[in-house]
Amino acid sequence: MKKLLIVLFLAFILVGCETPEETVPTGVPNGLAPLEAVEDCDNPTLDGGWVCIWADEFSGDAVDETKWNFEEGAFGGGNNERQYYTRNNTAIVDGKMVITAKQESMGGMPYTSSRLTTRYKGNFQYVRIVTRAKMPSGRGTWPAIWMMPLGSVYGGWPDSGEIDIMEYVGYDKDRIHSTIHTEKFNHRLGTQIGYSRIYDNVETEFKDYEMIWTPGKILTFVDGDKLGEFNYVAELNQEVAYNEAFPFDQMFFLIINLAIGGDWGGAQGIDNTIFPTTFEIDYVRVYKQDYAKVDLEEPTQPGDIQVAQLKNTIFWAKSDDDYGVEHYAIYLDGRFYRYANLNQYTFKGLTANQSYNIQVEAVDFGGRVSPLSNTLSFTFQP
Repeated sequence: MKKLLIVLFLAFILVGCETPEETVPTGVPNGLAPLEAVEDCDNPTLDGGWVCIWADEFSGDAVDETKWNFEEGAFGGGNNERQYYTRNNTAIVDGKMVITAKQESMGGMPYTSSRLTTRYKGNFQYVRIVTRAKMPSGRGTWPAIWMMPLGSVYGGWPDSGEIDIMEYVGYDKDRIHSTIHTEKFNHRLGTQIGYSRIYDNVETEFKDYEMIWTPGKILTFVDGDKLGEFNYVAELNQEVAYNEAFPFDQMFFLIINLAIGGDWGGAQGIDNTIFPTTFEIDYVRVYKQDYAKVDLEEPTQPGDIQVAQLKNTIFWAKSDDDYGVEHYAIYLDGRFYRYANLNQYTFKGLTANQSYNIQVEAVDFGGRVSPLSNTLSFTFQP
C-alpha cells in the first residue's frame, strides 16, 4: 500500500508540474474564412494571394446563361450607336466566345451585334479581372470590356461610376483605351480620366486585358504592361464628397459588347466592307485576394486629419496595410460613430455649432485595426 501511494504521488508530481503548451492564436480577428477557387477556372490562383472566384473558359457548346445575360434591343448604348443587340450574334466556337457584327437591318438599325453582362450572376468588388481577347477590325467598330454599378447608390450615370477596362475604336488601329467616368470626371464635362497606348497586332493576336481594383485604386494592364492608374486623392478632391470623384466602393458587374458606330466608334464613319467582323474572347477570370491567408499585418495609424473645403467634411492621410484598408472607423468624443470606405467623411445630422473631438481608426480586410489617429477638434456647421 505504501509503495502504491508513493507511485501515485510521483505521478501527480509529474503531471502537475508539466509545462502547458503555449496557445498560439489562429484565424483572423473578424473570422473571415479562406477562399476556395471555383472548379471551372483553368488558372485557379495567381501570385499575391489571388484566388479565382468566377470564370468562364467558354468550353461548352453555347453561352452559359447561368453566368451571362444577353441585352437585346436598339437602345444605342446612349452613344448614338447603330447596332441592334441580339443573342443571335454570339456563339461559342473552338473554346472562344465570338461576337459577330453584321450589316443587316433589325429593329430599325442597319447593323446587328451582341452585348452580354454578368449582372446578378457575377457581381464584384475589389477584384482582379483577366480577359483574353482579340479585337475586331475595321472603321466603325467599338468593342469594350467594362463595368457598371450593380445599384445606382450615388445616382444615375455617371454619378455611380463606370470602369472601362478596355475600349477600342477601329479607325484608330492598335490603340487601346482605359477610362473611368464619375460625377466629377466624365466625358460630358470633358474631364474624364483616361489612358491610351499602341499595342501591336491587337486585331490579329489574343492579349490579356486586365484590371486590379483595390480600395481607392484601379490599375489596368495589357499583357502585363500597365496601361492606366486611377487613384482617389483626398487632398485634391476637397471640394466634393469622395463618391463624386471615386464612387468605386460598391458592387459592379462586367459587360462585354461590340458596338457599331456611335459618337466615338463612328466618328470617322462606318466602313461597310468590313462586315461580318468578330470580337473574340478566349476566357474571363475574376480573382479576389484571400485576405484570411495573406493579410497578416495591422494598418498603420491614419494621420493628419484636416477639415476639407466641402462643408462639414474631414479627410486624412490614408493608412498603409499589406493588403489594403477595408474601411475607417470614425470616433466622436471617444465613441464609435460611423465607417468610411475611403479617407474622407462628411458629417450630417450633428448638433449645430457644437464641437466634437474626432479620431480615425483603419480596419483591414482581416479585421485588424490601426492605432487611433491624432484628435481633431471639429465644429459642426448648420
